[in-house]
Amino acid sequence: MNDRIIQLTYEHEQPQRLDKILVDEMPEYSRSRLQKLIKEGHVTVDGVIASKSGQKIDGMSQIVVEIPPPQPSTLIPEDIPLDMVFENNDLMVVNKPAGMVVHPSAGHQSGTLVHAALAHTKDIEGVGGVQRPGVVHRLDKDTSGLILLAKNDAAHHWLQDQFSSRQVEKTYLALVDGAPPTPRGRVEAAIGRDPADRKHMAVVPPTKGRSAVSEYTTVREYVDYTLLEVHPITGRTHQIRLHLAFLDCPIVGDSVYGRRHASLNMKRQFLHAARLQIRLPGEADLSEFEAPLPRDLSEILENLDPTGELE
Repeated sequence: MNDRIIQLTYEHEQPQRLDKILVDEMPEYSRSRLQKLIKEGHVTVDGVIASKSGQKIDGMSQIVVEIPPPQPSTLIPEDIPLDMVFENNDLMVVNKPAGMVVHPSAGHQSGTLVHAALAHTKDIEGVGGVQRPGVVHRLDKDTSGLILLAKNDAAHHWLQDQFSSRQVEKTYLALVDGAPPTPRGRVEAAIGRDPADRKHMAVVPPTKGRSAVSEYTTVREYVDYTLLEVHPITGRTHQIRLHLAFLDCPIVGDSVYGRRHASLNMKRQFLHAARLQIRLPGEADLSEFEAPLPRDLSEILENLDPTGELE
């Protein structure tokens, strides 16, 4: 039995793509979700199953959209404690610990943030995908800090729209080997698959990858190290790690893109998602969330010899 059926009457002088009409009329759903519904035969136009997302609709048409119930998840909730920074009926903001994978993937079928979130609330089940319920954005396994999980499709769409339109301000703290060429700066370097190792990413020529932009500011200088605030403007895989390595100041402890043997006694890279500014569903003003530097990273800084600090 279907969860609900939505009937639309469309009338316009100019032909419009079917998926565009549905996005305008059903803003609580993402374009990709609506395109999938069309592909799977859940949308009819004047009683005929829609042929494709780009089907042009002209004149007056009756559009019917069947929203199937969420597919039952095969994921088993796991009672793993979560450091909850904020929660309401639409979303959760979690301070993810280093070492925790965000969602199930090859080699990580249990113990993920998603497994923990499902135990915390069943609201996220089926939101945004069966294997990645609630996931709006991601953090690397060994990166700690703030991450959002949506509890319903409307919130998922609202939040993803802000990420895709670059309205979210993310601030990371990174300790790097050496120092960047200037105390503050902007990196524009495309990112794509590493041609020498397809499991990793790399800075590549613009024609071989996707554009990527990061901005950084020096927080404090140490002997042989620099603490940076980094603001990724885009959200490419491993972007901050790659861009800092590109500046010849890789993140301390990053064995993939930095030094093979860490210059400090660390079990992971020194990268922490410290602040996040975003508009919550239905709100006009930005909300800001913060996660303090975890103990394993703050202890590293306490044992370093500072050479100066920028105000």
